[in-house]
Parts: sequence; structure tokens; C-alpha cells
Amino acid sequence: MKTIEKTSVTVEAVINAPVEKVWEFWTNPKHIILWNAASEDWHTPKAENDLRVGGKFLSRMEARDGSWGFDFSGEYNNVDIHKLIVYTMSDGRRVQVQFATQGDVTKVTETFDPEQTNTIEMQQAGWQAIVDNFKKYVETTANPETMHFEINISARAEKVFKTMIAKKQYEEWTAVFNPDSHFEGSLEKGSKILFLGTGQNGDTGGMVGRIRENIPNKFLSIAYVGVVLNGKEILSGPEVESWVGAMENYTFKDEAGETLLAVDIVGTNQEFKSYFAETWPKALKKLKAISEQ
Repeated sequence: MKTIEKTSVTVEAVINAPVEKVWEFWTNPKHIILWNAASEDWHTPKAENDLRVGGKFLSRMEARDGSWGFDFSGEYNNVDIHKLIVYTMSDGRRVQVQFATQGDVTKVTETFDPEQTNTIEMQQAGWQAIVDNFKKYVETTANPETMHFEINISARAEKVFKTMIAKKQYEEWTAVFNPDSHFEGSLEKGSKILFLGTGQNGDTGGMVGRIRENIPNKFLSIAYVGVVLNGKEILSGPEVESWVGAMENYTFKDEAGETLLAVDIVGTNQEFKSYFAETWPKALKKLKAISEQ
């Protein structure tokens, strides 16, 4: 094996956002899980961050198909808010992240010690892809409110996944949200799907969604692109603004025959925040009961 010289590698991005937002999105676990990946077939289902000198961090990085994963972890050596982060990874390599600001534009420069297995070019491309993904996330996200729910279910992930999306069972566990809850459409990646129910006036209402990703028994992501009012799909206008860009991400982790199901609601409509806080735990308990039958 050819030994890689001990030389530092640098990646960077100029982000059209103030440093306060950039710093928050870089360091807050609820944001880290949404941008920390070099490509669509990878994700970070879990992140922890104790942002202080001597504090530790961990990002669990996994292929969406469950074929491989690893913990990216380390300890902070220096933290200068809105300016500098220095840390040592668990394998002893050092990383420095600088934040340079000019008005509402922030330049992020990340310098790291390379590992000895992959080429410098491959490592630089991978780290740059993550920084580019971060830039896109910051510039296209308006401080989304994220709600997280999870539950342990005594059934294999395959059964939980199938139970959750089967139409009959779906109508049963989502009745917590609306007694007439149902969906129309396909759960295939890229497909449009309607989530519907009956309103107080007897009219049909709901959401228009698009399936961002569907990896059976592993991960399901739904992006909302519109609403249904009085039986009609509305994809633009004031009725839609507070919903467009919102997502629901479902992550299934098979653990010794049981399943940890995590649900992340990204871009929560503030009007429904307290409602979701009350109803989602009830809905997941119902799904748990059905899956364990």
C-alpha cells in the first residue's frame, strides 16, 4: 500500500448567509442530520454535539440501503464562536474549521489531516461534496423547525415497514390524525402521493407529497409540495407557503429482532406544532400495537 504523505487537505464554500445562521446549522444536531452526507445514497440518522473545549461529538453516517456505516467522532480542542472550531478525530487526525464573514456572506474553510487508505483526491472530493451539500442546505432552508419522535417496536423492520405503508393498516394507525385518514398514489421514489382526510364541513382536505426516497425496511422520505382544499390540489399561493419544503423522514433500524423507528418532521408548520407533539406519540403507539400483533 502506498503511504500518503502527512499533508493537510483543504475544502471550502462561500455561503450566502450570515455567520450566525451558518454556525447554527453547522453545529446543531437537528441540522447536521439533514446535510451531513456526500451523496443522496448516504445520510446521518443520528448526531450528538457537545460544543465546548473537551466536549465530544458523534455523527453516525450510513448508506441508506444499510450496507455500511461508521461513527464519525472526536473531541473539541478549540471553540471560538462564529470564528473557529478545532477538533481531533477519534483516530487522532486534526480538523480546523474557519468561519470568515463579510456582511451576509460567510466563507467556511475546512482543513483536515488525511487518512492513509484512500487517495488525497478521493478524500478531498468527498469532504468537498459534504461542504457543498451544507452550502445548499443553508441557502435553501429558512431555519426549519424539526420535531423528532421515536419508538421501539418488538417486530423486525421489514414487518414494521410493510405495516406502516399497507393501506388498511395505514388508515388504522393514522386515524389518530383524522378518522378518515387515507392516501392515494404510489410510494415509489419520485411519485406523487396524496394524504387525505375529511374536514369538519365534510370536504376533502390534505397534503400533496412527493416521495424523495424509499429504501424498503430502511428509510422513507416524503416532501410536501402542496395542499388539498375542498378536493382540489393547490401547489402555490398563501395556503401552501407554510407547508412547501416540509418533509417527513422515517428511519428503521433493526436491532436484534426489534425495530427502532425514528420520525423526523422537518419544517414543521408552527400552527400544528403543539398538535403534532400530542398526536404523533399516540399514532406511533398505535403503529407499534398493530406491528406487534
